[in-house]
Amino acid sequence: MPAEWFLHNATWMTWPHNKDTWQNNLDKVEQTYLIMISALSQHERVNVLVDDKNTELRIRKILSSTKSNLNNLSFYIIKTSDVWIRDYGPNFVINKERKIIAMNSWQFNAWGEKYTKLMNDNDIPERINTHLKIPIFKTGIVLEGGSIDVNGEGSCLTTEQCLLNKNRNPNLSKYEIESYLNNYLGISNVIWLKEGIIGDDTDGHIDDIARFVNKITVVCAFEENQNDKNHKILKNNYEILCNSRYQAGKKFNIIRLPMPKPVESGNIRLPASYTNFYIANKIVLVPIFNQENDKKAIQILERLFPSRDIIGIDCRDLVFGLGAIHCVTQQEPKA
Repeated sequence: MPAEWFLHNATWMTWPHNKDTWQNNLDKVEQTYLIMISALSQHERVNVLVDDKNTELRIRKILSSTKSNLNNLSFYIIKTSDVWIRDYGPNFVINKERKIIAMNSWQFNAWGEKYTKLMNDNDIPERINTHLKIPIFKTGIVLEGGSIDVNGEGSCLTTEQCLLNKNRNPNLSKYEIESYLNNYLGISNVIWLKEGIIGDDTDGHIDDIARFVNKITVVCAFEENQNDKNHKILKNNYEILCNSRYQAGKKFNIIRLPMPKPVESGNIRLPASYTNFYIANKIVLVPIFNQENDKKAIQILERLFPSRDIIGIDCRDLVFGLGAIHCVTQQEPKA
């Protein structure tokens, strides 16, 4: 599996439509999507799953009045339960020598059967492949795309809270799960962090706490406020990363990324994190929350991605659904 910064053929997304997820925020979430699609389409193809032709025509009409590159926009009428294509969609792998692309189809059980209505999205990879017609590997185990992050050189970040959770693959040991990662992603070096952030209903997805930005550098969410519930969790993960090594046996470069102040809906803390960014061709889309740490996070990422434009996307409405930019995108690398 190539790293996310590897040249993309396309980005896959699912148009938001589930009122149970967004409640009164659906219109605002659509506006967030339009901003993301407009930015992405200027640099790569954007493939959008929609429930019907009327939705496609409506989106095309709205985007025609923006800076979107409509020639880079494709729609696939594939009905979905919700938008989290990072987790239920395929992830793509390539054979560099033969220049062949294929996809993995993992089992999706709605994050440990938490949301039974969303489990229908388990078959999305196969339905996408009726259009792409590329080799497809059915792995046979539960795994969400947001639970892993790879550097394209054999290393993978993940968490014990998620991949070793009994609500995923209760009969598999850590060693057996590592074997699956090796067989289907080409992973030989797994860095196991502990827990995810407060408010994350996915049981500790890695894309809210730590991400590769190049093959030897990891950005790690870090909470400076010792009274914050995330402080101990993230400090522990940071210390594990500082002692981790990549394939050559050398330590990774670990860069702290600040956390936003708590983003809440009523008394519920939402999983807001700056690490939920998406690396696309020539740009990086970064979630921001109208806070002072937005600027700090963007400045850090600007230094780490000097050849890409860093674009802040207001995600205060999007994160209401318990996810952000990385959760609703999936890269298709160019073979």
